[in-house]
Amino acid sequence: MIQHLHRKYDRFIPRYTSYPPANRFRPNFTEKEYLKEITVSNGENPSHLSFYFHIPFCPTMCHYCGCNSVKLHDENELIAYRNALSQELDVALPLLSTERKVSQIHFGGGTPSTLSFSSIRLLMQAIFDRFDGIDSPEIAIECHPGYVNESFLEELKNARFNRISLGIQDFDPAVLKCVNRVPPRIPLETIIHFIHSEMNASVNLDFIYGLPRQTPSSFLQNMEQAVLLRPDRIVLFPYAHLPQLFKRQQILEKAGLPSPESKLEMFEKAVKFLETEGYRQVGMDHFVLPDDELYQAAITKQLHRNFQGYCSKRTTGQVYAFGVSGISQLSGCYAQNTKNFSLYLSSLASGHLPVERGYVLSPSERITREIISSLMCNYAVEWAKICESTGKSSCFDSPNFRCNRNRLNTLCEDGIIELNDNGIEVTEVGKPFVRHVATCFDPFYNDIKYD
Repeated sequence: MIQHLHRKYDRFIPRYTSYPPANRFRPNFTEKEYLKEITVSNGENPSHLSFYFHIPFCPTMCHYCGCNSVKLHDENELIAYRNALSQELDVALPLLSTERKVSQIHFGGGTPSTLSFSSIRLLMQAIFDRFDGIDSPEIAIECHPGYVNESFLEELKNARFNRISLGIQDFDPAVLKCVNRVPPRIPLETIIHFIHSEMNASVNLDFIYGLPRQTPSSFLQNMEQAVLLRPDRIVLFPYAHLPQLFKRQQILEKAGLPSPESKLEMFEKAVKFLETEGYRQVGMDHFVLPDDELYQAAITKQLHRNFQGYCSKRTTGQVYAFGVSGISQLSGCYAQNTKNFSLYLSSLASGHLPVERGYVLSPSERITREIISSLMCNYAVEWAKICESTGKSSCFDSPNFRCNRNRLNTLCEDGIIELNDNGIEVTEVGKPFVRHVATCFDPFYNDIKYD
């Protein structure tokens, strides 16, 4: 049955980390529009503030990488970039109401720790000098274990971080060598013990499945090693092979990539094993311990997701992004900075935000976003909650709102969803196909046909 469904629904579908997806942002979105939307956002929900800093530099480049990242050449690049981030903050922060509270700060990349911890602390201080935080805001950073040593851990402790993401990808040295990934410098047991005991912080281990030299059995061994370390969260990312966009990925074709069937088996075996070891699946790719805030949010259908990943409604905020390629996610719009490093620096040097493209959502698109977000996070839609959050008496009475009811009925017949007057529930069998459920509300994918 499940194999039949995979064959039937084998179509390209957006990942829906946002709605509309980033490929539909328009290039004529201006800095003036974004500045206006920042001001408007002060009166919209969620009221909390979430800040994202993109640090694009990496000491070495991994062949699989699909992030906006560049090889670090010298210290002057870091100094110029830190100054530009400060200039960007100077423009945006005064537009935000000081009545609002900080719920999240996230440093991503690239390799965020290429920026000195003194620079990171200055950026965070600029925020907390102006705004209060909620109780226990999430302050997170992505770390490459190949560049973590004892002094790095001490710096991490002093910088107020309480969630650390370690990009493991794979434990096998042969796989890491094939993808040009530097292996951990010190034992992971040492790193995780320090994070838990000295920092009283949470740690998640990130893995990629679908890389060369991986097999279902070898990836399962990764999971067996991971649970022995008892991280708070384990995250499984499917490798996205897009050599037309990321030229360095062509190298992996020569090494040989696993088949789609093998890749699916890696994930399925990992899921089954992690569940037997006490981890609970949250969303599509996170596995957490039962006392984790994400799991509590999931079972009460209070889970949320933005470009930084999953979070609870408690820590949900409108996202204000800084740095090259950073994407801000406000209630009414998206705005993305330029991906061009030189243009990013020159725009800020001239006193302008480096906005490259964006999107202002219509009222009906806000409804669609709420529905798709609920599906992707909580595998369910409750019409009453959608109406409450969007201020509508009925979703279906809203102008321009689209829903492919025929396809919803087909998904119901295939056992992927259950339909009733109150909403939609994705079944256990249907969870791998939740993105197909989301397309029923996306007018850009209303014409997909399934045999």
